[in-house]
Amino acid sequence: MNFPPIGFGTYQISGEACAASVRTALEVGYRLIDTAALYENEQEVGRAIRESGVPREQIRVTTKIRGRNHGFDEAQEACRDSLRKLGLDYVDLLLIHWPNPQNDRYIDTWEAMVDVKDDGLTAEIGVSNFTPSTLDRIIAATGVTPAVNQVELHPYFQQVELRELHTRLGIHTQSWSPLGRKSDLLSDPVLAAIAAEHGVTTAQVALRWNMQLGNTPIPKSVSPARIAENFDVFGFELNEGDMLELATLERGRLGSLDPETAEVL
Repeated sequence: MNFPPIGFGTYQISGEACAASVRTALEVGYRLIDTAALYENEQEVGRAIRESGVPREQIRVTTKIRGRNHGFDEAQEACRDSLRKLGLDYVDLLLIHWPNPQNDRYIDTWEAMVDVKDDGLTAEIGVSNFTPSTLDRIIAATGVTPAVNQVELHPYFQQVELRELHTRLGIHTQSWSPLGRKSDLLSDPVLAAIAAEHGVTTAQVALRWNMQLGNTPIPKSVSPARIAENFDVFGFELNEGDMLELATLERGRLGSLDPETAEVL
């Protein structure tokens, strides 16, 4: 799959605000739209895609199987339910949203997704919030490596070791919360100085940093101006000194959920 360099996220956006935001994102130029069963907005996302006027084949649509639908039969039905809500014949990328290791049904879920892909209901399959141990288990059990692992990743949580593992395994890294929500990342003096040097915003610096690492960041917003600003990251490039400075900002996970223990239904 040819992954667009940046995507549009829809976490915690619902109703008409979701549909309007997705339409704006597609109008601005985004071609990767990310949703999930857990977000309960697949219908609005699908409607916005149909209303956008952008040909379906130009859009990469991602959705995710939620924890309560883990299991072989349950995951296959969940995929079909998502397609019904989206109003689509297929999605481009289907992910396991969280491994839920205490429940320990993610291998059955992965096996179901392999079949779903063979049936043509999704072009690619991947995972989200998986760690080295959970990645190892699904690959060992099935011989199938995820196309994608979508994880929290921003200058305060850089996931260096996991990204190195992804490179070795041929897994593409997608970054949720690329702007470090619920943190002071966007007012960080290091980002502010780099932004001033390039004549851009700190958000644009954070997104460009992610892209130059080879990741696909997936920012979200309901503000048309911010949606456009987040996409406007192709007219400048961070230099080696910028990247080295940003590498010093590691703090650790900002999200409250640890994928090794979290149970997200």
